[in-house]
Amino acid sequence: MKINSILSIFAPKDVKFFPLLNETADILDQAAIFLLELFSSADKNKREELCKRIKSEETKGDKVTRQIFKALNDTFITPFDREDIGALADDLDDAIDAINRAAQKVLLFSPEVLPGSTRQLAEIIKEGTTEIKYATAELSNLKTSDQHIREHTKKIKQLEEAADVIYEKGTSSLFQSDIRTIELIKLKEIIQELEKSANKINNVGKLLKTFIVKYA
Repeated sequence: MKINSILSIFAPKDVKFFPLLNETADILDQAAIFLLELFSSADKNKREELCKRIKSEETKGDKVTRQIFKALNDTFITPFDREDIGALADDLDDAIDAINRAAQKVLLFSPEVLPGSTRQLAEIIKEGTTEIKYATAELSNLKTSDQHIREHTKKIKQLEEAADVIYEKGTSSLFQSDIRTIELIKLKEIIQELEKSANKINNVGKLLKTFIVKYA
């Protein structure tokens, strides 16, 4: 048995990681709230303000992620393997980054009209971040909450599959419409970024499933 494994039996595990991971999940969820508002609004000034708010959440997420990795370097005994905590922090941060990229594409391209598929994707993203928020909150009680986390990750996978369908239909509708070419290019990129956001959220769900297998 490794020395660290032996010590982990007797030494108290540092639990600072749970509030930090929960904070990151909260930031992800807040970014998704703003994203849904963004794709629900026809007011360009409001869209611009929401893009700035999402960028602010992304900055907050970077800060907390740095705190997590500093804590990993400073902590001797961790509640889970360092690599797993680091991977979860990275995946949460990647999901926040993906939402920010989708928002910044709206700010950059300033499309004339946002098709319904963009709002549908934003709704799915928001549902997914809510599931992540709840699942992450259960990590501190993993051995008794593993079934709850499993249910959340199952829902995240279902949402990602629904996002794929909406993405395909939305993209197809664009090419079948009489929209101007420049607008088509803008909207195609925005829809792609939204679909990538859904995929990043699903990546978090996949990783949370490995926590159940390894630690429950």
